[in-house]
Amino acid sequence: MEFDLIAKHFTRATPGAVLGVGDDCALLAPTPGMQLAVSSDMLLEGRHFSPQDSPAGLGHKSLAVNLSDLAAMGATPRWATLAIALPEENDAWLTAFARGFFRMADLHGIELVGGDTTRGALTLSITVIGEVPPGQALRRDGAQAGDDVWVSGVIGSAALALAYRQGRLFMEQVDAAKVLPALYLPTPRVELGIALRGIATSAIDISDGLLGDLGHILERSHVGATLEFAALPTLPVVRDYLHEAVARDCVLAGGDDYELCFTAAPDKGDAVLAAAEGAGVAVTRIGRITAEPGLAVIDTNGQPLAIEHTGYDHFAA
Repeated sequence: MEFDLIAKHFTRATPGAVLGVGDDCALLAPTPGMQLAVSSDMLLEGRHFSPQDSPAGLGHKSLAVNLSDLAAMGATPRWATLAIALPEENDAWLTAFARGFFRMADLHGIELVGGDTTRGALTLSITVIGEVPPGQALRRDGAQAGDDVWVSGVIGSAALALAYRQGRLFMEQVDAAKVLPALYLPTPRVELGIALRGIATSAIDISDGLLGDLGHILERSHVGATLEFAALPTLPVVRDYLHEAVARDCVLAGGDDYELCFTAAPDKGDAVLAAAEGAGVAVTRIGRITAEPGLAVIDTNGQPLAIEHTGYDHFAA
């Protein structure tokens, strides 16, 4: 039964692999001279998604969040493995999930080369493998004092959508409709990450909140940062709710954005903008790296804002 399930839903041609699905291991031949970038992510029902969520959307999101890690390293996607625990066999659910998964895979040229299935609480676990030229990977430990801090796209929408869905923030339905796609169908910034090779001094994807993820860069680079709250890029509808503390928290620390936060020397500003234009995504300068440790967010008057939360805690109750 397990092998029939894999054969029906998850076995496709893998011309970029020596051997794909169907054996004890996949056989992969990396491009000569390239380094491998490998990342794994797990999504649990009730923790990362709701039982009512669309299986096609889950297929999209489960791969997208992993591709976002490759984007943060400036890596080109090549292969993925997928492990699924299912409470019961559900052919219609798997068909829809596979449709969303492979739609995202085809968009970024990544091949599914293996994985596993078993019975259990619905859990999705994916490992992605990409390639990057030696010495060109975007890392967290390269930020320098004086660097500009940038972010791609817009932030806060997914967290605002989740707050609405959980009843922590009341929004007009027409407004909620504008932010819900960010929660269910995130866009990994793969092309931007590749374009930032040799330009960005550090990078990370925003999965657990801007402050928390930028904090990882600051910790690894032994620097601090000052951000300008007014500069943070959001959808206009998000700004309409920033008078509420929960909305401000969504923008600063909500997570699930899957945008790139990165740093670059001030004289690389034109190169950053050119890279972003080539990748088809907007980028915004939101602050500056400082030599002094610590992370501050200032208002339009240059006064520090109180920060209650810094990001998502995977082990919080």
